[in-house]
Amino acid sequence: MTPEELRAALAEMRSTLIAVATGGPRIGEVNDRYRQQFEEVDAALGRLGVENTLPYRDLWQWYGRWSSGDLPSYQSRRIHIAEIVDPLVASLRFNSPTSPPEPTGWAKVDRTVGKARLQLESSAEEEDYQLVGTLCREALISLAQAVFDGTRHRAIDGVQISASDFKRMIEAYIRTELAGDAFEDQRRHARAAYDLANNLQHRRTAGFRLAAMCLEATTSVVNIVSIVSGRRDPA
Repeated sequence: MTPEELRAALAEMRSTLIAVATGGPRIGEVNDRYRQQFEEVDAALGRLGVENTLPYRDLWQWYGRWSSGDLPSYQSRRIHIAEIVDPLVASLRFNSPTSPPEPTGWAKVDRTVGKARLQLESSAEEEDYQLVGTLCREALISLAQAVFDGTRHRAIDGVQISASDFKRMIEAYIRTELAGDAFEDQRRHARAAYDLANNLQHRRTAGFRLAAMCLEATTSVVNIVSIVSGRRDPA
C-alpha cells in the first residue's frame, strides 16, 4: 500500500465510522469492507513503524462504544473519531518519500521548498496537491532570481529576460556558468521541473504521486544550481 493509498484508506474508514454512527448505512452493509481495510491499514502502518491508534477493528466495537451513553450526539461522535484518526494521518508526514534538501542559504528558496514539503505531507484533496505545484513553481522562480545576473547571463536570442521568466533566466545562467553542449541535460532537467510544477498547479486530477515527483524534481534543480554556484563546495 502506497502512502497515497494509505491516506485514502484512512479517510474512507474515518467517513465510514462517522456515517454508521450518524444515521448512515447499516453496519452489516459496510462492516466487511471496513474490517478488510483495517487489516490492510494496520499492516501498512506496521511496515512504516507507525503505531495504529485506531481501536475499532470492527464496526460493532464502535457501535458498543457510541451506544454506551457517553457519546449521545452526532457531533460528539464526529469529534471522537476525528480526534483518533486525524493525528494518525498527521503522523504519516514523517514518512514522506522525499528527503529534505540541505539549506542553500537563499532564504526565500529554502523557505518555499520547506512549505512545499509541508503542503505535500498534509495534502488530501486535489486542490491541496495543486498548491504543491504552485509552491514548487515559486521556489524555482526565486532560485532563478537569486542566481541570475542580467549583466552576465544573456539570453541566447538576445531577448530581455523578465524577472519571472524562470526558463530564460535559468537557461542563461547555466549556459554561462556551464558553457557548452555537454550541459544541455542540466538545462533540460531544469525546464522539465518547471513544466511539471506549472502543470501540477492547474491539474484538476492532481494526486500524491505527481505532487511528490514535482517536489523531488524541484529539489533536484535547487541542488544542481547550488552545486553550480559553489554553495555545495567542501569548506
